[in-house]
Amino acid sequence: MGDNAPNKADCELIFKSIDKNGDGKISLDEFSDAVKASGTCSNVDVPSKMKEIDKDGDGFISIDELWEFFSAHPQMLKEAVSKVA
Repeated sequence: MGDNAPNKADCELIFKSIDKNGDGKISLDEFSDAVKASGTCSNVDVPSKMKEIDKDGDGFISIDELWEFFSAHPQMLKEAVSKVA
């Protein structure tokens, strides 16, 4: 795996930074705040992006769902890490 491979530790770092109330899942409000704070995604349709990542449709993003998304989009993980770090 090269340097561009997604890193689970990075994903966990981002998950914790978005999960403000620490309940182990990301709500739409937390996700929306994170997208706004990133400043890179001003044209993102937050509810539809949330649905795309929330595979089980429970209205929350789990760490596994976030990891699956970032595994498919490693560049987005890199950008997100650069904002959090």
